[in-house]
Amino acid sequence: MRRLTLVAVVALFAVPAFGQGVKGTGKYGTAGCGLGSLAFGDQQGMVQILAATTNSLFGTQTFGITSGTSNCGTGMMKTGTRNFVEGNREALAKDISRGQGEAIGALTVINACEDSAKVGQVLQKEFQTIFPSAQVSNEQVTEAILQALHSDPSVGCGKV
Repeated sequence: MRRLTLVAVVALFAVPAFGQGVKGTGKYGTAGCGLGSLAFGDQQGMVQILAATTNSLFGTQTFGITSGTSNCGTGMMKTGTRNFVEGNREALAKDISRGQGEAIGALTVINACEDSAKVGQVLQKEFQTIFPSAQVSNEQVTEAILQALHSDPSVGCGKV
């Protein structure tokens, strides 16, 4: 019974996240991204069971996928930012114009930035670029926010 449970757990956690980590990419093995990929890399074989177990025990795969850390790539920052803009555009515009607020805090987390106050300052300074008119598309707002946050290393945001 224990062996069957172990096989089921490994099967659940061995699927690469979002189709990444396919053999040959050099990023990680079949266990996917997370702490396990940092510790064991893309070594093939039974070591991927240890990598998957490590990812599962420490929860680093889920966090890594969301934040773009732990060898998981950063596509989720753009997706997360776009989804946030679509659902919170009015509050976001108000908070960016003030340079502070809950929307700024959310963007800080989504983009793995170090300091919410600095994020607020940078976005407030770029308000006219981010929201040049009421007709600007959500995609344009998203791109302008990402450009503002990730082009200035002093903001301390993760890489897109």
